[in-house]
Amino acid sequence: MSEDTTDELMRATYRALCERGYAALTMRDIADECSKSKATLHYHFDGKHDLLVSFLEFLDERFARKIAAIDADDPTTELFALLDVACPSAESDDAGEFQTAMLELTAQAPYEEEYRERLLAFESRLRAEFEGVIDSGVESGAFDGDVDPERTAEFLLTAIDGAQTRRVAVGHDADKMRQMIYDYVQTTVLADESPRRTEVRAE
Repeated sequence: MSEDTTDELMRATYRALCERGYAALTMRDIADECSKSKATLHYHFDGKHDLLVSFLEFLDERFARKIAAIDADDPTTELFALLDVACPSAESDDAGEFQTAMLELTAQAPYEEEYRERLLAFESRLRAEFEGVIDSGVESGAFDGDVDPERTAEFLLTAIDGAQTRRVAVGHDADKMRQMIYDYVQTTVLADESPRRTEVRAE
């Protein structure tokens, strides 16, 4: 399958999943969102489950590219840039749709091992990125020397996941929680002499 076809099918899956939800989603719904026929989808994928496994891989690759594109000269700037990617503002492009798609599939993870494996890989990637930049910041003196990279990374993951889940499930103002995460980093993680960001930026 060509890269263009893959991209079109994955984006069609994205739109259909956000609109229909996991339970009601069919291969026909996905075909209706793109120029390919239902028969084409079945030619490349055994069914909805197989397609959604590929879709999770697509999301993971897209997220990895965003992380790789971060260009920062110091741990503080890098950490905030990573937070911007992991916890996008309400004004950022398709933030709500991305979180909706992820929540739909996360809800199936307890029952679908392949979904769970890919979501764990996604989470492990982000945790490793947080741990790496926090460890670098502690080593350089930009971050408080008492900060534990592993525990701090786990806290940030949990806080981000909670903010995004509440946004999708009950319409909570995720930007308020996003600001609280940034305030936590500035008051707890950064060393006293490190520069502060006065407000959360919209990407």
